[in-house]
Amino acid sequence: MLYSLIKLLRPHQYIKNGFVFLGVVFAHEWGEPGTVLAASLAFLAFCAIASAVYVLNDIVDVEADRQHPTKRDRPIASGAISVPTAWAIFATAAVLALVLAAMVSTWVIALILTYLVLNVAYSWSLKHIVILDVFSIAAGFMLRILAGTLGLGIEPSQWLLLCGLMLTLFLGFAKRRAELADDTIERRGNADRPRRVLDDYSLSLLDQFTSISAACTVLAYGLYTVSAETMALHGTDGLIYTLPFVIYGIFRYLFLLHARGGGNDTSRDLVTDPHLLATVAVWLGVTIAVLA
Repeated sequence: MLYSLIKLLRPHQYIKNGFVFLGVVFAHEWGEPGTVLAASLAFLAFCAIASAVYVLNDIVDVEADRQHPTKRDRPIASGAISVPTAWAIFATAAVLALVLAAMVSTWVIALILTYLVLNVAYSWSLKHIVILDVFSIAAGFMLRILAGTLGLGIEPSQWLLLCGLMLTLFLGFAKRRAELADDTIERRGNADRPRRVLDDYSLSLLDQFTSISAACTVLAYGLYTVSAETMALHGTDGLIYTLPFVIYGIFRYLFLLHARGGGNDTSRDLVTDPHLLATVAVWLGVTIAVLA
């Protein structure tokens, strides 16, 4: 039961909630215990609400998952956790998220609720609408960034929001590309199933989307590091030295996507690929060293 619960809550996905800490890093607030504590509570709140959303998605998709060659092993689809129990877990996780958010600010409460509403809309409708499905995923990451800025009383940088948007669009389209590449003829061609958004995509189209969003991510971050506003804010022109790590990380992820069957699970790709893990760690270390 414990194993099934952990599998249902997907704690390995919590790494995505690290976007909450971007505001703390780029606002030079890492030395303020109160701000770090508030950011940590916001991080935990998003972990709880993310798990609630994963449970909700598995409840909604239970019948389709039972027909899927791999998703049928998920706790609800396999029967390891019953649907009524799953609803109870969902409610518990959602309430916990709101309690944690209330310990930070009303902004974080509002953003947590917005995240929940967005994902309910995604589960029931938005995930079936081509392109808008990926923008919905990106919006969830933008809410995390806002929780780590507005939610903590930090003015969000327009550059930070732009870079975050382009990066999450890149990851979202890469995920769709990986899903489409793995999709079998049987799964796509079964007329008895509801229309899936992958039917509206093609590999060539998704390759264009990932290339454009990857280029925009590098360009936006590069312009951010050399802008006069950034240099004045941080009192240094050294952020440009972090750009090579961003470029390498993007290229490495594209390599994993096209040559190693990656892209389906960004969090798992990050923690299992030593190149990506080292790149993120070094980027963060150099960024803090430059800003400090």
